[in-house]
Amino acid sequence: MASVESAGTMVGETAGIFDREHTVAKAGFNRWLVPPAALCIHLCIGMAYGFSVFWLPLSRSIGITQTKACPDMSLVEELFTTTCDWKVASLGWMFTLFFVLLGVSAAIWGGWLERVGPRKAGAVAACCWGGGLLIGALGVYVHQLWIMWLGAGVIGGIGLGLGYISPVSTLVKWFPDRRGMATGMAIMGFGGGAMIGAPLANILMNGGNFFSFDFGSMHLAGPSASAFAGFKSAADVGVWQTFVTMGVVYFIFMMIGAFAYRVVPTGWQPDGWTPPTTKKAMISEHHVHLRNAHKTPQFWLIWWVLCLNVSAGIGVIGMASPMLQEIFAGKLIGLPDVGFNQLDTAQKATIAGIAAGFAGLLSLFNIGGRFFWASLSDHIGRKNTYYCFFLIGIVLYAAAPTFAAVGSKLLFVLAFGIILSMYGGGFATVPAYLADMFGTLFVGAIHGRLLTAWSTAGIIGPVVVNYIREFQLAAGVPRDQLYNSTMYILCAMLAAGLVCNFLIKPVDHKWNMSPEEVARYQSETAKSEASIQHGSFGIGKGGLDLKAALFWAFVGVPLLWGTLKTLEGAVKIF
Repeated sequence: MASVESAGTMVGETAGIFDREHTVAKAGFNRWLVPPAALCIHLCIGMAYGFSVFWLPLSRSIGITQTKACPDMSLVEELFTTTCDWKVASLGWMFTLFFVLLGVSAAIWGGWLERVGPRKAGAVAACCWGGGLLIGALGVYVHQLWIMWLGAGVIGGIGLGLGYISPVSTLVKWFPDRRGMATGMAIMGFGGGAMIGAPLANILMNGGNFFSFDFGSMHLAGPSASAFAGFKSAADVGVWQTFVTMGVVYFIFMMIGAFAYRVVPTGWQPDGWTPPTTKKAMISEHHVHLRNAHKTPQFWLIWWVLCLNVSAGIGVIGMASPMLQEIFAGKLIGLPDVGFNQLDTAQKATIAGIAAGFAGLLSLFNIGGRFFWASLSDHIGRKNTYYCFFLIGIVLYAAAPTFAAVGSKLLFVLAFGIILSMYGGGFATVPAYLADMFGTLFVGAIHGRLLTAWSTAGIIGPVVVNYIREFQLAAGVPRDQLYNSTMYILCAMLAAGLVCNFLIKPVDHKWNMSPEEVARYQSETAKSEASIQHGSFGIGKGGLDLKAALFWAFVGVPLLWGTLKTLEGAVKIF
C-alpha cells in the first residue's frame, strides 16, 4: 500500500495551523468526519434565509411598541437618522446584500480558496459572519442603518460566500464514489440554517422555553431551567443583544467546523474503488483550468440554468408568509368566507403566526431537497435531475392558482414544499454538474464564479414577485388572486431554464488541460512529484465510528431542535 509520505503529502514542519499542508489527512482518518464539519459552517451562515424575523422588531427599534415613522425621509437620510425608525423595505435590502455579496465574494476568492484550502477559508468566513453580526449589533445599538448594512450585509455577505463554497471541492474529492451525495451533504445545512436560527432568534428576543414544543393535541413541556425571559424590554426590542449572542455562537461553531476540515492526500481514492471504466457522455475524464472554464458555452448555460431555477424559488421564499396569509386569509383560522381585508388586528396576528410555520416548513423541504435530489443525481445524472426541476416546477407553478382557488391548503403547501425542495436541490446538484463538465481540479473556484448567478437571481426573483404583486394590488385585483400572474411568469422562467439545460453538451476537448499541465499543477499544490501514486493511504472508505457518530450528533441535535420547532409552527396551518 502506498504511504502518505510517498504520495507527497507529509505535513511540513513549518506549515502554519491554517495552511493547506497542515490539513492533509493522515492514515486512519475517517472521511465521514468532513460532512459534519461542513454542516457546522453551513447551519450558521444559513441564517441569512431567516433574517426576516428581525425586520418588524427593527422597524420599531425607537418607537418600541409602534413604528416612529418619518414618511418623507429619503433612503439616504434613513441611513444616518437617529430619531426615526427604519422602513421594512429598507431593512429588506439586507437580504439582497447577503446574496449579492455571497456570489461576488465566492467568485473573487474562489481561486484563493483552492490554493489555501478549506480551513483558512472557513476561519475567515467565521470571522466575517460572526464579526459582521457584531458590527451589525453596533449599528442597531447606535441606530445607524449604514453600519448595520456594512457589518451584517457586506462583511457578513463576504463570510457567506467563503463559508458557502469552502467545503464543496473538499467533499467532492473525499467522495468520488458518491459525488452528488457529497455535494448534497456539503450544502444541505445552508437550507436548514434558518430553521434553527429563526426560532432561536425569536426566543432570544421575545423569550420562551427552548425545549417546550406544542403540537396541538400533544405538548412536550421543557424543564423550567430552559425557559428564557428574552432580551426584549419596555425600552428595547432586544435585537442588538440577539445579534451579539448569535454572532458569538456562530463564530464558535464555524471555527469548530473549520478546524475539523481535512483535505485528501494527492492520488487518494476510497478502498476498493476504481474510476468507472464505462464512459458516461456527460461526465468528463479530464480537467478544465479555471482561467478557461468561463470561456466555454457550458459554463454560461449552467449559469443560466442555476439563475433561472433560483430566481423562481427565491422570490417565493421572500414572500412565503404574506402569500399564504393573503391567499387563504380566514381559511387559516376556520373562517372560510372571510377575506384578508375583513380580518381584525388580532386575527391578522394569528394568521401571521401560522404563516411563519409555513415559511419554516419550506426551510425543511429546502434542506431535505438538497440531500435527496443531489443523491438522486448520482443515479439519474445531473442533466436529468435538472430536467426534473424544470418540468415538475412548471406543472406545480401552473397548478398553484387552481389549488388556491379550490381552497386546498394541503395541495398548496405540498406544491410549494416540492418546489422549495427543488430550489435547494438545484444548489446541491450544481457543484457535481460542474465537476462532471470541468473535472474536479478547479471545481471549487469554478463553483464560486458560478454563484454570481445566485447574486443575479437574488435581485431578479424578489423584484419580479414583489413588483408584480404591487402592480396587481394597485389595479384592484383581489388579494387571494394577487399571485396568479406571478406563477405563470415563474413558469416562463423555468421553461427558459429547461431550454438552457437541453443545450448543455460535453465540453470541447480543446479546453482540457494536458496530462503534463495536470501533473505540474498537482506538483505545485501538493508539493509532490508529477508521478502520483494512487491508493487509500490507510484512510479507506471510513464509517460511522464513535468519533464520527459524536460529531454527527453535535450537528444533528440542533437540526432536530429546529425541525421540531418548525413542525410546531407548521401543524397550525392545517
